[in-house]
Formats: sequence, C-alpha cells, structure tokens
Amino acid sequence: MKKIQISILAFGLIAFMSCKNDTKKPEEAIEETVEEVKEVVSSKPERKTVSFDLASKSDSEATGEVYFAEVEGTVTMEATLKGLTPGTHAIHIHEKADCSSADGKSSGGHWNPTFKPHGAWGADSGYHKGDIGNFEAGADGTGRVQFSTDQWCIGCGDDTKDILGKAIIVHQGTDDLTSQPSGAAGARVSCGGIIK
Repeated sequence: MKKIQISILAFGLIAFMSCKNDTKKPEEAIEETVEEVKEVVSSKPERKTVSFDLASKSDSEATGEVYFAEVEGTVTMEATLKGLTPGTHAIHIHEKADCSSADGKSSGGHWNPTFKPHGAWGADSGYHKGDIGNFEAGADGTGRVQFSTDQWCIGCGDDTKDILGKAIIVHQGTDDLTSQPSGAAGARVSCGGIIK
C-alpha cells in the first residue's frame, strides 16, 4: 500500500511541476498551434488545375477529356481521346477558346506568343508554345497524350506562358513538324476551350 501511495505522490508532484513551469495561457497555446498548422498548410506547393471536354468537329466522331495541372512552375497536360481514325494525329494549343464553328477554325491559329516558326517542341530552329506534337490512336480509335513543361502556366497573366483562354485542337492527320505555319496536319476533328 505504501508503494502505491509513493507512486501516486511522485506522479502528482511531476504533474504539478510541469504545470507550474508551463506559463503559457491556454489562449496563447491555441494561437501558437493554429500558426503552426497554417505554416504546414502554406508550405504545401500550390496546385492549379483546369479540365474540360473536347467536342467533335469537321463531321468527325472525335471527342475527349483534357486535364491540366500546375505544380511548382511545371504544367502537366493529360488528354484522353476517342472516336479517332487509327493512326497518327497532331494535337496543338490554338489562340482562342472558341470552338463555336463546325470546323473548329474559330479557335484561330496555333498559339505562338513568341512569334517563332512552327516546329517540333524544343527544336533549335524554333517552335510555337502551342506545338505539342503528335500521338497515336489505336485500332479502337482511342489515344492518350501526356505532356509537361515549365513554359506554360495556368492563370499567371504572362501572355507568353498563360494557357487560359486558349483551345486544344486535335487534327485529322500528322503534324510534319516543318510546314508553315501549322504542320499540314489536316482538318480540326476535335476542339475544347481551356477555361476555368
């Protein structure tokens, strides 16, 4: 019984000493904890996203879904497409988020804010900021595109980088990566505006 009493007394003394040494008021402790939580939350990288559907154009059946995400200065695009003819197709960013015309031409030409010649992405001879390139559609007419760059942004306001207000266009054929001004990729078979 004495051992139990001594243990309880020792525990009580330790608890009293630790409380006595803690001079913070409960309100101060709560405020400090809230600030720590805010710091942890704000240290996470900001993530901006935009997603939209692609509508068929030029009497095609091509449709799809596109998703953009920006994290720490890099934008990643993922597009899933269906209803395409099997084979190689070009995909580009065009000037305007206007897909109102039946042929998709209301979206304007390739997005080219730096006034470079058309070409393969990263080419020394130049390329448009909208020159994503080519992808393959399988025998079932489906295709997938994944592309990442630090040369785009989502809603940053920089006219040479900001993809908001532009459009994604999928073409009937292959971008030859040399013909000016757009790679001779054929009809615009699918269109979607990059709008939040």
